[in-house]
Amino acid sequence: MSSMHRPVRIGRIDFTNVWPLFYYFPMERFAGELEVITQVPTQLNAAMAKGEIDIGPISSFAYGANFEQYMLFPDLSVSAYDQVQSILLFHRKPLEELGEATIALPTTSATSVNLLKIILEKFYKLKPAYHDAAPVLEDMMRSSDAALLIGDHAIKASWEEHGWMVTDLAHEWTKWTGHWITFAVCAIRKQLVEEQPERVRRLYEAFVESKRRSLEDVVPLAHDARKLLGGSAEYWQRYFSTLIYEFGPDQWAGLQLYYRYAWELGFLDKEVPIQLWNDKTVTQVTE
Repeated sequence: MSSMHRPVRIGRIDFTNVWPLFYYFPMERFAGELEVITQVPTQLNAAMAKGEIDIGPISSFAYGANFEQYMLFPDLSVSAYDQVQSILLFHRKPLEELGEATIALPTTSATSVNLLKIILEKFYKLKPAYHDAAPVLEDMMRSSDAALLIGDHAIKASWEEHGWMVTDLAHEWTKWTGHWITFAVCAIRKQLVEEQPERVRRLYEAFVESKRRSLEDVVPLAHDARKLLGGSAEYWQRYFSTLIYEFGPDQWAGLQLYYRYAWELGFLDKEVPIQLWNDKTVTQVTE
């Protein structure tokens, strides 16, 4: 259906890690033009693939699985170098001993699940058994040797005195590759760009403005996150300062390597180009 005569539907991931993209988003500038739909990443990914959402931060893996339908905003992502603090594997034994392990996976993000599989299969040459589970650490570990948690679930679990080993997947990725890892990208359905290029430009500028204002002073975000989820102001200020919301050549290179490994291991059925939106046309990133 044409997007010309209805509000643009913006998807919002229900995790603190995307707050800077939305915290100062000027909704009043788009009165009657937008509808914001908040979901966990897997729901948002599926809705966007079906055309039920037009624009928003989606899992990087979801872009890879449906890149023919999308292009990506430059300068906007959720990325990390060496530490992310919210994509965590909790495990009973060292990583290199998880070959016969059973690992509980959340159903909330394909990017992190496949990143874990890349790390274990590509770098450690392991093929453990995986199963899906609700993101409750104690329940996951009751029947598993390891458990992956992401987003706010991982953050809260990291504060608990549980006694298990904890591995930050961004640290593992950077240790083995020397690259950034991008967990979420800001994608636009190509149909929206074709039908409403001027509105897409205004939306891009609004997201960039929100990101800029948020990161100039993370104290208000930290205050609200502490009020919602607990923890200390210092923790949240460090968290929002550690995550990187840029999407430039360094992040493109890391993401292209992630896609190449995912394709080589059979998680994606084709190689994935990074197609960037700009004000005039689409630019394809080449290595």
